[in-house]
Amino acid sequence: MEPTIKFKNDKLVGDFWGGFAAMLVALPSAIAFGVTIYASIGPSYAGMGALAGILGATALGLMAPALGGTNRLITAPCAPAAALLSAFAIELVQRGVEPTFIVLMLTAVGMICGMLQLLLGFMGVGSLIKYIPFPVVSGYLTGVGLIIIGSQIPKFLGHTGGHSWLRVLITPDWWHWQSVLIGAVAILVMVGAPLLTRIVPAAILGLLAGVLTYFGLAYGVDEKLLVIEGNALIIGPLGGTASSMLEAITGRWSEIGELKLSQIASLFGTALILALLLSIDTLKTAVVLDTMTRSRHDSNRELVAQGLGNVASACAGGMPGAGQMGATLVNLASGGQTRVSGVIEGILCLIAFLALGSFIAWIPVAALAGILIVVGVRMIDRHSFHLLQSPWTLLDFIVIVAVVAVAVGYSLIAASGVGIALAMFLFIREQLSSTVIRRKVEGGNRSSKRIRLRHDMELLNKKGEQTVILELQGSLFFGTKDQLYTALEPELGKRKYIVLDMRRVQSVDVTAVHLLSQIRDSLLERDAFLIFSSLSQALPNGRNIAEFFDQMELTAMTKNVKVFPELDDAVEWIENQILGEIGIKAPEVAALDLKDVELFSDHKGETLADLEACMGRRSLAKGEKVYSFGDPGNELYLILKGAVRITLPSIGATPDHHALTYGRGDFFGGMAFLSQMTRFNDATALEDTDLYMLQREEFETLKEEHKRLAFHLLEAVAKVLALRLRYADKELMAMQD
Repeated sequence: MEPTIKFKNDKLVGDFWGGFAAMLVALPSAIAFGVTIYASIGPSYAGMGALAGILGATALGLMAPALGGTNRLITAPCAPAAALLSAFAIELVQRGVEPTFIVLMLTAVGMICGMLQLLLGFMGVGSLIKYIPFPVVSGYLTGVGLIIIGSQIPKFLGHTGGHSWLRVLITPDWWHWQSVLIGAVAILVMVGAPLLTRIVPAAILGLLAGVLTYFGLAYGVDEKLLVIEGNALIIGPLGGTASSMLEAITGRWSEIGELKLSQIASLFGTALILALLLSIDTLKTAVVLDTMTRSRHDSNRELVAQGLGNVASACAGGMPGAGQMGATLVNLASGGQTRVSGVIEGILCLIAFLALGSFIAWIPVAALAGILIVVGVRMIDRHSFHLLQSPWTLLDFIVIVAVVAVAVGYSLIAASGVGIALAMFLFIREQLSSTVIRRKVEGGNRSSKRIRLRHDMELLNKKGEQTVILELQGSLFFGTKDQLYTALEPELGKRKYIVLDMRRVQSVDVTAVHLLSQIRDSLLERDAFLIFSSLSQALPNGRNIAEFFDQMELTAMTKNVKVFPELDDAVEWIENQILGEIGIKAPEVAALDLKDVELFSDHKGETLADLEACMGRRSLAKGEKVYSFGDPGNELYLILKGAVRITLPSIGATPDHHALTYGRGDFFGGMAFLSQMTRFNDATALEDTDLYMLQREEFETLKEEHKRLAFHLLEAVAKVLALRLRYADKELMAMQD
């Protein structure tokens, strides 16, 4: 038992240090984010914001890891929540809403956000959120970064008048040089710290540097900075005791009844955007964590846990959050192993609040602003400028710029709507830029796998213009309807057989089915045929395309629409139709004699009699196996009557692959006969069939008595096999093209 106990202790120790290091990263950021949101209401609310950040870090740290399934993931207040909620608070202030009422609405938004995340998780949307296009996410995160920078510039410069960052920036008279110095020191230390040490997080060092600079100015330059009351340069009193925490948790809920149902309903738009943002942020962090730890997270379970965490945070008076990339990577690097590290991070946040509440009140606002400016700069996707280097990615860059412009110039909510619309546009553009016609072949250039007589093949080649085969691919929907019709329109008036191979089609909508119905009706007027192959497969969306076509009455109610499981079956049916129209039917024919086979036409009767004496004769009913996969390859077969289909057995429920069909006068089984290896395919009588069989032992005797005949037989078999290999190479090259 000792090794197991030691292993568990090692994990617990790693989780403690990982959680401790993550707390050092998450707590200063949480305080900064909270101050950003609540200071937008008024300078006097900065302390309430810091408390909301701490309570959020505590509630999220305790709840989300305990219920989530992602090891090492740290959930804490994050930049997207700070940007959106601060913009929301500023909008309410501009509308003249009472500050206490704004606090209630911020709490309600966090509560609704968590409930929506719960709903998204239960509905299984977690697996879909990850597929939002990169340009949309990049533009949104860049917009959030710019908004954070803009919101922190007045605090960095020491202005508390509520003016815009641009107005403050061009009015130096409003600046406080002390704030600028404190913020600049915090930025320089935070940026330069990783060059010297990575043991202590850069945000902690930057914050400590800002605090030391503040007290250095207080003792050496201006003693007024040592007064906490009315000091706009610091956060201000929080009340770092258990009783003050309880008051913060319960105080605002005593007035929650003042919110009307209509007012709560008006918050759903903001809460939905926030829920999507936080979900994307969490799942993005989880995907990165999966890559680094070779694990796999459960997206929907994680969304449920994040939703419950945000509900708990709102109930405690904290701000919402998400899986935070920086704190998670620090947790991983510091030895975090399991979800316990996230819970430890939440507990340590609570202890830090209770133990250091009075100290937190002295944290300079400018130091927090400097830290957030660095965070905002790092959120800007500078690599997206590489998209300008190629005309193929220029539109993606325009999408990023559009989302950023709407986010900065109007609102994050509008940017989300623009992002969703552009995501749909990018999808449609991608579908339109790729052709749905993979290959277009005339009937004369594509034969079936039925081996036919030379005379029949010459006739089929002459009539090849009656047939056209279109191999389709991708999505058949309203966006590619015109492309499909443009390809088919020239063929409608001159082809009797139009074959659509659906093997590579990924999706079909009602608009595409309506177009195919119109094409069917046009061919029906000329007594021509619309033929589908490979319809029986299930599409990636779970829909069975054959059932869908049947429900839409595309393949029903007319003999001029044919459906075949494989393209080769369709081509073989067309060949039979053409030969039948010419008058070459396939009636019951007598079995060939050995002298009538082209292979032996120049041999004497006595020689053929000796050969026939070496062969055995076999009759098979339709559907009877000639041989099966794995049987000994000791016989060479000559077809005197009927036909034999060669199939390659498949694994699972996939139907066997049709390789070739041999007819009257042909032979098969030559590869195994020459190599004396076991069969690697199945041979089945396609109709009532008569065969000659030449055993390998009999052939060895034939070689001794009729060397010339045996040599001629081997040469003929080798030529045919070489020809078949050449055809196989040609097909492989065509597939690559």
